[in-house]
Amino acid sequence: MDLKLRDRVGIVAAGSKGLGRAIADALAAEGVRVVLCARGPEALAQACREITAAGGQCHGVQADVSVPADVITVVKETERVFGPADILVTNSGGPKAGRFETLTSEDWDAATQLLLTSAVGFARAVLPGMRARKWGRIINVTSIAAKQPVDGLMLSNSLRAGVVAFARTLASEVAADGVTVNNLLPGYTRTERVVDLAEQMAATGATTPEEVVSRWEREIPMGRLGEPAELGALAAFLASGQAAYITGQSIAVDGGWIRGLF
Repeated sequence: MDLKLRDRVGIVAAGSKGLGRAIADALAAEGVRVVLCARGPEALAQACREITAAGGQCHGVQADVSVPADVITVVKETERVFGPADILVTNSGGPKAGRFETLTSEDWDAATQLLLTSAVGFARAVLPGMRARKWGRIINVTSIAAKQPVDGLMLSNSLRAGVVAFARTLASEVAADGVTVNNLLPGYTRTERVVDLAEQMAATGATTPEEVVSRWEREIPMGRLGEPAELGALAAFLASGQAAYITGQSIAVDGGWIRGLF
């Protein structure tokens, strides 16, 4: 299938590793000129080298998405190098794990900046151009926690649900301008973030990271963790011309973990 994405311009936040990298790879393979942002300069440079070596076009911008000024810098640098963004993928690392009584006000503020404020800031920066051109794709990478809360992840459960609500409201406001807004809800996927999360949960639960992962796998009907490329493929489709009539949706890529009907 030709996704009709060649020479489109895409921003992928937190794109040097994990799910962001998988999405960047999938978009670049379809001919999208991708701009990645990440905090670590070494991983960022390596990701761009590898994407370029595979035949793609890539530019890296060192940035922390929890810093509003950095978000603006990423968008401006995208416009300078490749032109205005047609595709925006908001993404970030996850906030700290913990139950309500273990979390401080500072933890809540940091999580809000990381997850919700960053998504809003990116959208605010790219939407005027998308609406003027009557074409745009905004894809927010959230989590299964937005639909079915995960024990011990108070911050993620709360703030990712806020991103979903923001996106659903925005989707209705910009639909007539040819801009779609959707959310991806990855489940337990084989990334460094999931390894870190397993270690955090093991430390607070008197068990081992291996047992935490085994418990997750027992909860997943497919019996395994997801692979990043499986999420990347869906992101590329949602960014495409073929997905022009899909908006306001939150799609889980979770091996059947979520038990709800909707």
